[in-house]
Amino acid sequence: MVILMKREAVFSKSTRTVASVTNTATVSTASSSDLGKPAKSEALTSNKLHFLKSILRWDFAAVFLFGVVLSMLAMGVFFKLNPLPKSLTQNDIDGAVMHTLLNKELPSQSAKVAASVQGAVVHVQSYITDPKNKDVDKESGVGTGVVIKDDGTILTNFHVIAGAKKLKVTFFDGTEAEAIVIGVQPEKDLAVIKPQKIPDDLEPAVLGSSQQLLPGDQVVVVGFPFGIGPSVSAGVVSGLNRQFKSPDGNQALSGLIQFDAAANPGNSGGPLVNMSGEVIGIVTAILNPTSARTFIGIGFATTIESAGSAVGLPPF
Repeated sequence: MVILMKREAVFSKSTRTVASVTNTATVSTASSSDLGKPAKSEALTSNKLHFLKSILRWDFAAVFLFGVVLSMLAMGVFFKLNPLPKSLTQNDIDGAVMHTLLNKELPSQSAKVAASVQGAVVHVQSYITDPKNKDVDKESGVGTGVVIKDDGTILTNFHVIAGAKKLKVTFFDGTEAEAIVIGVQPEKDLAVIKPQKIPDDLEPAVLGSSQQLLPGDQVVVVGFPFGIGPSVSAGVVSGLNRQFKSPDGNQALSGLIQFDAAANPGNSGGPLVNMSGEVIGIVTAILNPTSARTFIGIGFATTIESAGSAVGLPPF
C-alpha cells in the first residue's frame, strides 16, 4: 500500500525572493485598494505647482519692473537737482573775469614784488672819525644795499661808502653787523661789501636781466630814503641807455636805466626790481637841476649786467 505522506514546503532562505514577493504583494494590494486615485492626485499636484510657478514668475517680473521704474524716478530727481553743467563759452569766461574785476579787490602786484625782495635789502651806514672828538665815529653817509650771494655779499654804490672808516649794515630782521669793502668800481659808482655776520635765514635777491626792458615797463624801488625804511615806491621805465653827469662834473655814467619811481638820497645802492621780482638795476642817481636834493621824477639805475661785473658775476 502506498502511503502518501504530506510533503512539507521548503522555503528558500534568499531574501530576494521574499522581497520580490512582498513588493509584488504590496503593489498588488495598493493597486487594488487605490485604483484610479494616484493619477488624479498627481495631476492636481502638477497643476498647483504650475500655478505657483506662474505666480512667482509674475511676482518677480512685477518686482523687477517696479525696481526699474523706481531707479528711473531716482535718476530723474537727481538730474533735476544736479543738472549737467553746460560747456563754457568765451562770453562766459569774459563775463566771469569782468565780474571779478568789478567786484573783487585784486592784490597789489607792486606789494608782491617788494615783499619778494625786501628780505635781501639792507640799510648801509658809513662812519668817519669825528674831527672834534677822535674817539667818536660820526655818520658820514647813508644808503641802501642788496644781498646778491648766500654768504651775505652786498652790492651798493661807491659814493655811499667812499672815505668811510667804518661801515654798518642792518638786515631786514634788525640784525646789525660791521662790513668791510671787498671791491670797488668808482667809474661805475659801484662797491661790494661783506658783513661780518648774517641772519640765519638770509636769502639773496634774484638777479634778472635788463635786456628785455621796454619803456613803460613797471618797476619797483626798495630802499632807505633819508634813512627811512625799508620804503617802497613804484613807477615805470622811462627810458634806456641814458647818460648822467654828476653835478660837479667829475663823473659821467652811461648805459643807465631811467625810471620815474620815487627815489631820494638814501635810495642809492638799492635795487630796481621788475614785476617778476628780479633785480634788474642798482639805483645810482637822481636828476634835479635845482639845489634841492630831492626827487622830481627822473632817476637812474646801473643795469644789473654792468653791476654784476663788479663782483665777478657771469654776463646774463
